[in-house]
Amino acid sequence: MSAEIQEQLCSNAKLERDKAYTELQKLITNLEPEGIVNLQSDILKLLCQVSDKWETRHGGLSGAKALLESEKSDDDFAMAVLDYALESLDDTEFRVRIVAGEMLGALCTKLGPQIYSRTRSKILDGIQSNLERQPVTESGQEEQEDMSKLVEKLSSSPDSRIVSADAAQIFHDTAGWKNLETYMKCLQSVITGCGYAFNEFVDQDLLDLIFSALTHTNRFVRETGFYVCSSLVSCGAKAGSELDCEAKLTEENAIYRHGHQFTQHLGQGLSDNWSQVRLAGSVATRQFLVSLPTEEARQKFYPTLIPRMCLNRYYVAEGVRIYSQETWRQVTQGHGKEYVEKYIDNVVEYYVQATDSDNHAVREAACACIAELGSKIDKSAVSPHVTKLLETLLICFNDDSWPVRDAACVACGNFVLCFPEESKDKLPALYPLFFNNLQDNIPSVRQGAALALVNVVKAYGESSYETVLGKVNEGFEGLENQPATSEKYTSLDTAPATYSVAKQLRDNDMELHTDKQMYSCGSLAPKMGRGRGGGCMDHKFRKPSEPWELADGCVTLLAELSLIAAVAPEVTKLMPLLGKACNKRHYTHHINFLETVCKQLPNLAKGLGKRQFKTHLELFLEPIFYSLESDNALTSAAARQCLTELSHFLGDGIMRGRVEQFDPKYINLLESCIGPPRP
Repeated sequence: MSAEIQEQLCSNAKLERDKAYTELQKLITNLEPEGIVNLQSDILKLLCQVSDKWETRHGGLSGAKALLESEKSDDDFAMAVLDYALESLDDTEFRVRIVAGEMLGALCTKLGPQIYSRTRSKILDGIQSNLERQPVTESGQEEQEDMSKLVEKLSSSPDSRIVSADAAQIFHDTAGWKNLETYMKCLQSVITGCGYAFNEFVDQDLLDLIFSALTHTNRFVRETGFYVCSSLVSCGAKAGSELDCEAKLTEENAIYRHGHQFTQHLGQGLSDNWSQVRLAGSVATRQFLVSLPTEEARQKFYPTLIPRMCLNRYYVAEGVRIYSQETWRQVTQGHGKEYVEKYIDNVVEYYVQATDSDNHAVREAACACIAELGSKIDKSAVSPHVTKLLETLLICFNDDSWPVRDAACVACGNFVLCFPEESKDKLPALYPLFFNNLQDNIPSVRQGAALALVNVVKAYGESSYETVLGKVNEGFEGLENQPATSEKYTSLDTAPATYSVAKQLRDNDMELHTDKQMYSCGSLAPKMGRGRGGGCMDHKFRKPSEPWELADGCVTLLAELSLIAAVAPEVTKLMPLLGKACNKRHYTHHINFLETVCKQLPNLAKGLGKRQFKTHLELFLEPIFYSLESDNALTSAAARQCLTELSHFLGDGIMRGRVEQFDPKYINLLESCIGPPRP
């Protein structure tokens, strides 16, 4: 090994260490047997060096790992470096411990399960002894002293808020577990290295130890534990084996033999509040199901796993969602609908349970999945559960989190459309909730409510016209009551803002910030439980709705209703009222209202048809050009797009003629959008 590679392998910079490792792998590939012998000698010398620098220890172990993975090293070298790997499992530097575990995995790949037999007690004892937190360390004492100094400094500051005397005793749930995570990663590497040969070592004691990590307080340990499980379940069956006899499968496949225990813990991982743990559980679940040789073997575990796998396809964390969608495709082979119908009782039970989760992201995903049941699954399978599911959605409709309310609203709309008779009794409770969402502060929530109300009209026809269209009429006329200026926030402290951030009055309520569990900023932890505050993404925040927001929602609703042929005549009657609403500009947010109008006018035109729409076109020309000249970029862009689409729908000549007849000064503005007339 050249001095340059060795120096870089022990560098302080990770980039140089990674580069040296790659160069060493290339060097090993081209070395003759004599060169391999010399390289083994160089690596052993590096491992024998006594150094206070962890990078030197890391470099020696990395070099040994690269050589072991190449399969060019001899057995004597492998046995010589084994002791170094074992000693390094308790190194003070976690990066050294990690590479030592990976090296043991490479040794298992080379020499087989005999390596695990020799190291078994060391690895398992390392996990067992670190399962309990050990906070008393020199570094921990230093951290505690630093925290005490910080608290003292904050308390003496004249601008400081009240600081709890217990602040110095804060000890995060991810700290103090010493070497537990690295020992778990070591076990994972060893299992992967042994492959199918590890099957003989799978017993109840090992499983109990691993399962204890899956329910551990430390989320990083849980995450690692599930990755260990993903390696463990992969070793259950020999590659290419077909075991069609259950007795033989139970005898030869230890994972199948303990399958129900795995399933229960995998189910917990698929439902974990931390998205990283949920992803690890998803990886382990896929490996578990794919490793089983037959569909019959997998069916025993579907009642627990299918509902959770299905829900995670809608989970808000993108990594979990995409991975779960691919797992669903692989496992169901395009027959996912049939799987849901077969296990519908289990699916409904889990979805209802998930809507009561402390995690707002889980509740949102559950509502989306319930909506899917209503629209995509065979009605005969879902029908017995409609009442239960609707009652669940009604509860979610009043959730603190607006994404949950939005998902529940859309789901209710789907159920009303697909099960009109079963849903009829719930209409008195649903209408006020739909209308509340129609005037919500969040635009996407208003859009969801509009779509849900359209489904109500589709389901019940004329009997719903009076209620739904009456609300539209109320929304447009209500703009008269819109104050000129809007309070952006309510219940805020009127004192000067601290650090330029407006503080809510409740922010200084010590009851809300004392003896509460800590969560990481921006995480998907259960900070959005019902009635629970906290976190930096306050989905619970609601300000009172304003008249313009209801009118805005009614514009979207009117456009969607126009696409229903039977309702189009009723929509036509409301067009003058919409035109009148566009001319009310005494309030600050009229620009936002006009933006929505510009976006929806092309849809209204298509729904009503050319002939009907042209009779009302002049009502909207001035508001469109007013919006086009607005300083608000979004409103101006919406107006430009509106003119382009209307010209395409009605014809450039007709549009130009109508604009010129209305007011010739707008012709230049129109041509800036659609271009000059064709020769």
